[in-house]
Amino acid sequence: MKRFNTLFNAVLFVAFCNAQNDSMAPPPQFKNVIRYNLSGPMVFGWSNYIIFGYERVLWKNHTISLNAGTVKFPKILYISTSLFDLQKDERNSGVHFSFDYRFYPIKDNKYPAPRGVYFGPYYSYNRFLRESEWSFKNNSNRTFVKTQSTFVISTVGFQLGYQFVLWKRIALDIVAVGPGCGFYNFETTVDGGLDLNERTDLFGGVKDFITQKFPGADFIFSEKNISASGVMKTTSIGYRYLIQLGFNF
Repeated sequence: MKRFNTLFNAVLFVAFCNAQNDSMAPPPQFKNVIRYNLSGPMVFGWSNYIIFGYERVLWKNHTISLNAGTVKFPKILYISTSLFDLQKDERNSGVHFSFDYRFYPIKDNKYPAPRGVYFGPYYSYNRFLRESEWSFKNNSNRTFVKTQSTFVISTVGFQLGYQFVLWKRIALDIVAVGPGCGFYNFETTVDGGLDLNERTDLFGGVKDFITQKFPGADFIFSEKNISASGVMKTTSIGYRYLIQLGFNF
């Protein structure tokens, strides 16, 4: 989060300096923006979060924006419970899709869309898949068990942001406020015959890697535990904040 705050302050400074140098002549108007998400990699890692987006002007001050790409959890170095040790991840993958509709109010913006302050609704979908291998401490033969976990997050909300246009073609998109309602559904299965106490202990370790590596998960699932059937779900607050770098055409 500290790296994200540093990036956020840096891009605001660049945008402000560029705005001070804007000429009085109206810039050329472009109706399309392609862009790359910069803020997600600051949290999950550059190879773990690769999201591209596209924004299109529908008419005058209304646009539609779509983002899609691949996501996965950061690498976890070590997790241990009273009965199990995490050995390795055999699979770590995921997908992201989001959609938002933007309204650029004419009276608040000097230039037409897609430039300036905007607001509107958004929807975001993330699905993480993780397959892990755990060693069983209480077995002298050092046997292993495997878990397959799926974490799905759907968020609906309202956002407020500002899109700068630098040097006529470079778009710097910042979603600064994006409260919403999040629907969180985590499910895991275990390969191997474990009794109830062993499953409960293992599920505690599985929950640890969610709460350690996913921003806000420790708060969202603070009063939740994975059930005996391997399910943990809740509805809670969601939030969207983005920094995206793009190209106007």
